[in-house]
Amino acid sequence: MTNAQTGAVNLQGGQFNTAYAHSFGNYADKTRYCDPYNDVDLRTELKSLCNEGMERSFKALTSEAGGAGNSGYALVPIYVDSRIVDRTRKFTPWVELTPRVTNQGMYADYNIISTKAAAVTKAEDEALADVTDTEDRVEEPMKFLYSVGRVTGQMQSAMPSYIIQGLQPSGTGTATASFGSPTAPNAKQYEVLKRSRALRELEENLLWTGDKDTTATEFDGIVEQQDTTNQKDKSTTDLTWSDIEETVGYAYTDSGRPNLAGCDASTLQDLRKIMIDSFRYSPSQMSGTAGFGVPASVVVETMVGPIPVIPSQYLSTVSGSKQLFFLDMEYIEMRVLQDMTYEDLAKTNDSQKFMLKIYEALLLKAPQFNSFVDNIK
Repeated sequence: MTNAQTGAVNLQGGQFNTAYAHSFGNYADKTRYCDPYNDVDLRTELKSLCNEGMERSFKALTSEAGGAGNSGYALVPIYVDSRIVDRTRKFTPWVELTPRVTNQGMYADYNIISTKAAAVTKAEDEALADVTDTEDRVEEPMKFLYSVGRVTGQMQSAMPSYIIQGLQPSGTGTATASFGSPTAPNAKQYEVLKRSRALRELEENLLWTGDKDTTATEFDGIVEQQDTTNQKDKSTTDLTWSDIEETVGYAYTDSGRPNLAGCDASTLQDLRKIMIDSFRYSPSQMSGTAGFGVPASVVVETMVGPIPVIPSQYLSTVSGSKQLFFLDMEYIEMRVLQDMTYEDLAKTNDSQKFMLKIYEALLLKAPQFNSFVDNIK
């Protein structure tokens, strides 16, 4: 005779919960018994179990019997879902899409040709004068990113294993990528996973909106380094297709070849509407891939070829402050002195303290090769 037939099921350390068995039989706690997206529906089977259980249930004992307890249910244990939902999660596509380059020393140094003398035509046997070009050294200081956690000994002993639902994105975290659900076997690992995710989100934020003039410990992001170079200022008006053509033309004229675009979610919606209204694109015709097979939300056909558009959650969606960047990724890189590293910190009381750290700086080696539409309504 099975547990379902006897009306008993073994749950959480040997406790027998007859009511649970009446409803769900031998299925484990937290079993997903109805999921239309994955063609799962066990309700017909469970209904027969429930009918059996109702016939045998005791009517004298109610759920609120037994006196004071959690919310008035003294005899009913608390069953907490083993999955913790990360409601604060943010996608970090640009951290993954930006090339990461090793760096020695406390500064990221590189040389540029800032002026180049033009070649000339001459008559036969005319005097030839030499010319002088100008090369400059550019340097960016390394910046230091930290994420610090601490777990008490009591929490290490008391906290069970959890699954953190929606913490880690697969691939780049683009709109079509799914979030993974890593398992934290103990409190320490749970805290490490959260802190590592927070550090990745800080990277994505700084990559776009970092401003070392406002906060000295930050590196300048794309918005600050691009500044007003090749800017198309919309002055709080609607985005049009002409704006896109003109702006990409700015970069082309300055010898850039943008191959990736970034914007906020609202501007991406504007762009999709333009493509539907102007070119009668269907939503399925807008998609494509960026580098490494990364799915793009929209692919824009321009004078320099197709440009995938990847949104970031850290760019402003406020009307009048929205931006659309066209970037030549051959000349953008994250210089890394030390990539994400775990390190234990000094013992503090009955607890374990640790940190995760990254030393890095973002380089836009040639802002002239990029362009952007600014102040979109």
